[in-house]
Amino acid sequence: MSTRAGIGFDAHRFAEGRALMLGTVAVDHPQGLAGHSDGDVLTHAIVDAILGAAGLGDIGSHFPADDPALAGAPSAMFLEHAVTAAGAAGYRIDNIDATVVCEVPRLEPWRDKITAALIAASGVGRIGVKATTTDGMGFTGRGEGIAAFAVALLSDA
Repeated sequence: MSTRAGIGFDAHRFAEGRALMLGTVAVDHPQGLAGHSDGDVLTHAIVDAILGAAGLGDIGSHFPADDPALAGAPSAMFLEHAVTAAGAAGYRIDNIDATVVCEVPRLEPWRDKITAALIAASGVGRIGVKATTTDGMGFTGRGEGIAAFAVALLSDA
């Protein structure tokens, strides 16, 4: 049996007039994130981690940012696609671990709901979601946006 790991990263700035989507969940916050799709940095990072581990490129190669049909698209669709593509390539997703980096909003009240939503959307039973701040440093520390990192561990199906 072989094991493969993939790393994903995404970051978007805050934007007015949009819902804040994190891990396919609408999080209560006055601003959402700019992006061609729904701007869900957490799900985008997870999708890149899965695709990378399976050797299937990245989210942009599957869902180009210049495709008008994807404007505002829900990131759950991208996650479902990545899981299906990894399975078709002969891999099972053993676990996903992710970290959201932001000063606001505080994600502790949302963590369980986000984790449950990601498990439901992906079918992956082991998903860890964590949050941290940068203590006021950088664009996330200044409250300008949110970033996320993810690692996916895949094995032969």
